[in-house]
Amino acid sequence: MVHVRRSFTVPRPLPAVNAYLADFANAVDWDPGTQECARTSGTGTPAEGATWHNVSEFRGRSTELEYRLDHRSEDRLTFTGTNKTATSTDDITLRPTPDGTEITYDATIQFHGLARLADPFLRNEFERLGDEITHTMPRAIESAVPSS
Repeated sequence: MVHVRRSFTVPRPLPAVNAYLADFANAVDWDPGTQECARTSGTGTPAEGATWHNVSEFRGRSTELEYRLDHRSEDRLTFTGTNKTATSTDDITLRPTPDGTEITYDATIQFHGLARLADPFLRNEFERLGDEITHTMPRAIESAVPSS
């Protein structure tokens, strides 16, 4: 299992940040690996149970996961993506600050079957992606979410 955690602050109000991040289709703008992400269930404001089809590139290879919004509250969003090789959990915690919103992004990837053997070799790549997200997510939020 690989776990990556990053925290950063964006100068945007928490409710608007929550609304933006709750639509996982926006991952194309903030997740360095996501190439495509389309909602596959429901319309309107995403609620628990909403699903998305995600196509990502990882180490030069395309991989597809089905994501589900498992938890949504004012201060937390949890998405779980699955395919035959791995289960990926993106847990996003939001905290209001005087200057905006502090975001703590936790990504946990659990590999299945023989893919588990690659765990130690992939950790550095996921750490690199975690570092990238500290730039890509704030930039996407600041571009898409009004400041007040």
